[in-house]
Amino acid sequence: MKHVKPGRGPSAMGAFGAIIAVIFGIFWTVSTASMGAPAFFPIFGVLFIIIGIVQAVYNFKNATGKNRYSSFDIVDSQEEPDPWDQQFGGDADAPVFRDIPPAGAELRYCPYCGAEVGEGFAFCAKCGRKLPDIP
Repeated sequence: MKHVKPGRGPSAMGAFGAIIAVIFGIFWTVSTASMGAPAFFPIFGVLFIIIGIVQAVYNFKNATGKNRYSSFDIVDSQEEPDPWDQQFGGDADAPVFRDIPPAGAELRYCPYCGAEVGEGFAFCAKCGRKLPDIP
């Protein structure tokens, strides 16, 4: 099964951008506090700093980690395990789309992978191959 993984370059650029955002947040907070602006403005700067730190850590982990998240690389599960399955205990061998056969349907088996397939199905829910027509 294919999994979407991040490119290391875009993640590194995200970490760099987040560090710039943290520096801007510090500058904003100090500037607004020294000018005597209403409390909302320095609080906004602190919030900006917190979000920037979280983004920097997340993107740095993606740029340097083996199992990472993003939408730039697509790999097989044999190359790298899916980190979402590892994190949330999913079944890596389970099909992405599960078709539920109608109630009372007669089951048959896929000749390619052996998975149970309901009556009237044109494709296997596990391997995705077209099923042969049965009279």
